[in-house]
Amino acid sequence: MISVIIPTLNAEAGLASCLSALVTATVEGLVREVIIVDGGSGDRTLEIAEQAGATIIRAGAGRGTQLKAGADAARFPWLLFLHADTVLEPGWERDATAFVERVDLGHRPEAAAAFRFALDDVGFKPRVIEAGVALRCIVLRLAYGDQGLLLARRLYGEVGGYRELPLMEDVDLVRRLGRRRLVTLRARAVTSAIRYRRDGYTLRALRNLACLSLFYLRVPASVIARIYR
Repeated sequence: MISVIIPTLNAEAGLASCLSALVTATVEGLVREVIIVDGGSGDRTLEIAEQAGATIIRAGAGRGTQLKAGADAARFPWLLFLHADTVLEPGWERDATAFVERVDLGHRPEAAAAFRFALDDVGFKPRVIEAGVALRCIVLRLAYGDQGLLLARRLYGEVGGYRELPLMEDVDLVRRLGRRRLVTLRARAVTSAIRYRRDGYTLRALRNLACLSLFYLRVPASVIARIYR
């Protein structure tokens, strides 16, 4: 039913955990294929993907380019886009199944779904970031790629899919989906906090906000990418 698409670039640190979280859904038949779209890794990323039985394709580096290539190669009617450093918490498959069935049976309008955002760190600052993301999702209905994105291929095609952007490809797609066609599931997507620990929580949050603001001001994504790093 679902093709999972994961873009990678030197992602060995988190990829095994990301893939492990998909096992139950694969056994139950919800996940039918996992596609790793690699942008030129030089570490053990591809070895981990091969050992997990994932399909591997190669594309130019850049999440937009990689996600688009993965969607083009996917064989099943639902697409789940994940980052390699994101781990879906146990039980996510129940929420995903219920959402897919409601859409497919016509019990709710066509829509995409993201998961609740969480960071794999302890303390007060990570919780503040999580609360801020939750507020953003409620007020703006704006989910980032590290929350995952689950949608039917027909809806993906209707809005034009991912564009080959080096950054903000997630915001670009969600904006085209529109506020009324994005819901947040109960299950969490737990994402690596390495950038926050490296840069400091305040600086990283401000940098993310600056990148979002520049995107809405139509600054080229290539320029925003330099700031994001």
